[in-house]
Amino acid sequence: MTSTNNPKKKLIEVAIPLEAINKASAREKSIRHGHPSTLHLWWARRPLAACRAVLFAQLVDDPASHPEQFPTDEAVEEERQRLFRIIEDLVEWENSTKDEVLGRARAEIRKNFPDGLPSVYDPFSGGGSIPLEALRLGLPSEGSDLNPVAVMIGKAMIELPSQFKDQKPAHPGKPERLHYRGAEGLAEDILWYARALSDKAWEKIGHLYPQVALPKKDGGGEGTVLAWLWARTVASPNPAVRGAHVPLISNYWLCNKPKKSVWVKPVVSGTDISFEVHNGKPDDEDAVAAGTKAGRGANFRCFLTGDAITADYVKAEGMAGRMGWRLLAIVVEGKGGRRYVAPTKEHEALAFSEKPDWRPEYPLSQHPQYMSVTNYGPTNISDLFMDRQTIALNTFMGLIPEVVRDIPDSAYRKVMLSYLVLGVSRLANRQSTSTFWHTSRENVEQVFAMQALPMRWDTAEGNPFSSSSGNFIGQVEYLAKAVAALPCSDQGGVERQMDAQNVDFSGFVISTDPPYYDNVPYADLSDFFYVWLRKGLAGTYPDLFSTMLVPKQEELVADYKRHGGKDEADSFFLEGMTTVMRNMATQGRPDVPAAIYYAFRQGEVDESGFSVKGWATFLQAIVDAGYSIGATWPVRTELVGNLKKNKNALATSVVMACRPRAADAETISRVEFIRALRRELPAALKEMHRASIAPVDIPQASIGPGIAIFSRYASVIERDDNPMSVKTALQIINEELDQYLSSQEGDFDPETRFAVTWFTQHGYEKGVFGDADNLARARGISVDDVRHAGIVESSAGRVRIYKREELDEEWDPETDRHLTVWECCQYLVRQHQLDGLSHDTALLLKKFGSDKAEAVKDLAYVLYEISDKRRQDRQEATAYNALVTDWTELTRQAAAIHDTVGDRQIKLDI
Repeated sequence: MTSTNNPKKKLIEVAIPLEAINKASAREKSIRHGHPSTLHLWWARRPLAACRAVLFAQLVDDPASHPEQFPTDEAVEEERQRLFRIIEDLVEWENSTKDEVLGRARAEIRKNFPDGLPSVYDPFSGGGSIPLEALRLGLPSEGSDLNPVAVMIGKAMIELPSQFKDQKPAHPGKPERLHYRGAEGLAEDILWYARALSDKAWEKIGHLYPQVALPKKDGGGEGTVLAWLWARTVASPNPAVRGAHVPLISNYWLCNKPKKSVWVKPVVSGTDISFEVHNGKPDDEDAVAAGTKAGRGANFRCFLTGDAITADYVKAEGMAGRMGWRLLAIVVEGKGGRRYVAPTKEHEALAFSEKPDWRPEYPLSQHPQYMSVTNYGPTNISDLFMDRQTIALNTFMGLIPEVVRDIPDSAYRKVMLSYLVLGVSRLANRQSTSTFWHTSRENVEQVFAMQALPMRWDTAEGNPFSSSSGNFIGQVEYLAKAVAALPCSDQGGVERQMDAQNVDFSGFVISTDPPYYDNVPYADLSDFFYVWLRKGLAGTYPDLFSTMLVPKQEELVADYKRHGGKDEADSFFLEGMTTVMRNMATQGRPDVPAAIYYAFRQGEVDESGFSVKGWATFLQAIVDAGYSIGATWPVRTELVGNLKKNKNALATSVVMACRPRAADAETISRVEFIRALRRELPAALKEMHRASIAPVDIPQASIGPGIAIFSRYASVIERDDNPMSVKTALQIINEELDQYLSSQEGDFDPETRFAVTWFTQHGYEKGVFGDADNLARARGISVDDVRHAGIVESSAGRVRIYKREELDEEWDPETDRHLTVWECCQYLVRQHQLDGLSHDTALLLKKFGSDKAEAVKDLAYVLYEISDKRRQDRQEATAYNALVTDWTELTRQAAAIHDTVGDRQIKLDI
């Protein structure tokens, strides 16, 4: 084991291949089949690629820690690049089950721990990403969470599969293959017993799911129903039609695709409303899109009288239990795709013809922010399910013990029961009044399409025995594919329920993704699944499902609703998180830094650029616990396509590498702290620019070297002799970051420096010539110089910067006799916006030459900061951020180009 007196620096504390990790993490969001996230919904999973890379970098020494092996800077860099290549292979999704790739990573970790592999612990395991990836890397893995839903998901991911590693399936049918690896046999059994369960359920309740007659235009005969589309109703507020119920319909679309349009048309006869299904483009698309909506929220209009149905009226009717349901249309499985038919009275009546013998009569959380459904009447979880949906879920759940009864191995029987119950819980996410019909994908959209339970006015009731997204077998197929791809280990993993404040971290490597201050209280949302899991598993895991609902008061989030106010919630979070962090710092393995994730979002920075309370409070807990933060890495977690639409709404997981602060850490003054920042921060920021960290990520990434300086001291004393808070330290770090970016302007040509200052003051708007003249003279040039450079227009006593779309289409940097960094940057941004990572974009960059290219990147960082602070220039910020995000790949492509221009060959090393 490495000496703990002078522990060697790990790779995560020095450098990681951030771009490769970000790319793989973002791509992972689009992977469905076989991905562990499809085993069961959890709301905030860290990307597996990031967790895998972070764990590896936590455990492997940085080459600079071994001067005897790597005596020169060149040798250190060469070895670092070798480790980077291992990570770059490791993060690719396709490699997550490849023994050769995983074997190289595991061998590297073993090399660093010759006395035995360390155990990894995550006390906030949530969706289980970190413990799972520790297991994949061959490490003993443990996780815990207060939330029993999270714990059950964790058991299904890291604990149960390893118990039956390489085992053949136990079902009495014919095996699908000759050889089984890992959890493949388990996965096959899950699907086999799920089909048996579905067959038994059909025998019992199949009569509630009849076929429906298809019209001749759709081929005639009968078809299997995929979904029944319903709308809520309230009594009309107009006394003239007293008692008549009218539908609350968000829109009339059933399918809205470029080549397929289907919509519902209400038909009124007296006070009776019926519905017709129409194909083709409607005459008034706006009316179809509006439905009976009359504005935002719960405002509608009465279809019978035209009267306004106000939000207050809707709420009152809902709270009084007077809402009803009307069937709008039926989706049928037809030849060549979905078919839509008009509702029938028989189908509408059948849905309410039987009552369930058990309902989940447990109170819904009343959280106003995340449970807005409760504003309209629902008070119990049972209110989120129609009668037929409740009957179906009850039936599937109740038949599971019978289906697995003949499995001879009691341990395996328990495991099979566990996965089938998870399958029914997964089905509940598609069998609820909180689902809706997705009109472009033509499927039943899940309840938790967002991290909340909003009110749905129209809902889609899927047929659990169909082939559509509301069916049971489809849900279990996702689950089984995820299980088949899970890593299995001879030593296995452990997942348990525990309050993080009570965990003993002795001897563990800690890698964790804690709750984020006042972010979503998942305990409130988890009740939706908990009541079904408890119904099916309380006898199997009595300790885990001992409470009526998910524990909430102890959940470590700053929820003002639970704690009686924002100050009280803030204190609860800070004290609790500090306790956890202190235990981690004092008990965890001292030779390996802890990795702590924080889901940072742009909304956590105010207009002045200072971080708001959540981020500062979280960091305060880490520092107060005795940790020194050695590095921070911004790991992106959104799809690349989404990023390019809105780079400024970027969601970033900031990963911090933390070690216990030195026992003899000294106390310094505010002035000394600022002096240390100015001495150390510029070099770190230059390294970030060199690594092409996206401008939108720089404020978070710069926290690393900045807060590392702050947190390595016992205390930083203010002028009034009080200790400096983390929030103040962050403000100072941000100020130094701004100064650094401003100082970069000094390296640009004078025309570019003029343009930067003019852009800061005016953007692309016109300004007075006299002001421009003074600005130019201060830089030793004239306004004419800037005009001749092609940067500004000057006429009639006014000056303005050219917009990119106004720039010369024929411009060539090689023939421009007055070439400036500003021009190069703007032309390159324009080319990148038009063509992205194309040959033409790379060729343009190559023509600049290496020195000018680096200056262009520096300018993009500067202009991003200026634009991001000006609300009207957020699109500008997006353009500069996109360019730098693609910079590494762009320079790689440019370096690979060998074009001949005139009589000379372009051969630049950018």
